[in-house]
Amino acid sequence: MQPIHSLHDFFVRSGAEVWLYHLGRRVEPCSLETLAAFERGEALWPAPWQGQARLGLVFRLGDVRDPLIWFLALPLDEQGQLVAAPRDAFVQRLLETLGRSVASVGREGGEAVENLMKDNPLAFTPTLPFQAVLHARASLDLGQPASQHLEPVEAYLSGQQALDWQALGLQGLADFVVRMDVEQRRQLAARLPALPGEVLTSLCYCLEHVAIDDALASALRVRGEADAAAGDVEAFCACVRAMGGAEAAAAGAWFDALLADPDACGPDLLAAMAGRGWHHLEDARRLPRFLTRLAECRNADFMSVARDLALVPRLRLPVLMALREAAPDSAIGQRLAALTRHTGTPGG
Repeated sequence: MQPIHSLHDFFVRSGAEVWLYHLGRRVEPCSLETLAAFERGEALWPAPWQGQARLGLVFRLGDVRDPLIWFLALPLDEQGQLVAAPRDAFVQRLLETLGRSVASVGREGGEAVENLMKDNPLAFTPTLPFQAVLHARASLDLGQPASQHLEPVEAYLSGQQALDWQALGLQGLADFVVRMDVEQRRQLAARLPALPGEVLTSLCYCLEHVAIDDALASALRVRGEADAAAGDVEAFCACVRAMGGAEAAAAGAWFDALLADPDACGPDLLAAMAGRGWHHLEDARRLPRFLTRLAECRNADFMSVARDLALVPRLRLPVLMALREAAPDSAIGQRLAALTRHTGTPGG
């Protein structure tokens, strides 16, 4: 058997059934080919988050029937490429733990692999919404039923049954969002204006991981603007985060309107745009405007957000160009000058 040098090698040669998911900016399916190209240094990680390639790996190994789940955060260098040493150490530890050919892993081997997450420097714990959406997606992809929490959520959001909204579970909301059909989207758009703030926020933290249609996008904008006017920053920003899954026209129009108002562009709103709507910033006018508002916001960590966006392959060159072309007396130029004074090196 050829030597195993990567995670991709391990999953292919072990014969594992595996489902991969991005766990950085959104919970989205990830192909084994994407992981292979990344590990070989042939491609940058498409959705980095805070200098890491975050992965959820759901797999069956050997004769273990119940899927195992790993959460791995692979470190990236400043160019967005894999820092190989921690991955190599993990793969070596994996092979040493198994202590035999991975092609013949049985139940004990599967349990040993599961235990590798203990004291693993690459392991991380996703936020609860990420965990809920991952479980919802994986259950659907594996042909398994949704959780028992789905039914009361369906009844509540359809308006068919009056329930105490406080009894709704996050897992049920995630299952609903991942599995909702056209009619359920229509019903949700109609219900959105009347949802309690707590339900809306949790729902949006799930919606941000899926594509949403124009009707739901329109309802999110109306509700978000109402929450902003009422001073509910958390609900407002949750709606903006959920808008990341909308079509470019709907999301772009709202982003443009928000960026046109300097008073609206607080650190939470800017973080929501960058974290969940980053792909809508891939616009020749919108990106410089966003970076300008970011630089103007004194409570925002300008360089941290700019560096994180620059790790996204499709945004790297536009972000670097916007920084380099900024006039010295502009908000961006002043931020870069201040950084240079503190570190002695230019930002970006």
